[in-house]
Amino acid sequence: MHRTSTAEGRRRPSPLTLSRPVSWFLLAFGVWSWFVWITFVKNLFKDGSGLAFDDAGDPTGYFWVHLVLAITSFLLGTAIGVIGLRGLRALRGARGDDTESDPGSGTRAG
Repeated sequence: MHRTSTAEGRRRPSPLTLSRPVSWFLLAFGVWSWFVWITFVKNLFKDGSGLAFDDAGDPTGYFWVHLVLAITSFLLGTAIGVIGLRGLRALRGARGDDTESDPGSGTRAG
């Protein structure tokens, strides 16, 4: 890994650039995660089978475990989607920088 030096002489890693396909995959995974887990939670609240709620209408252990699972997966999917979005923005910014620095490239920035 390429490293750069700081003023104090310590080395720090250079920033990572994601490829376009990887960035799109991460963003798609984040969107998929929102769709799947929000749908799951809606269905969990509407459950009439007796798994999520007991006879008195109180939530069961099944309900709480699956709600925590869904929330955790939703948050991780959101974080992964944000990483993908930031990767795409970084690539777009790098592409814009390349075309602006070469006025004879025949393409317009932006």
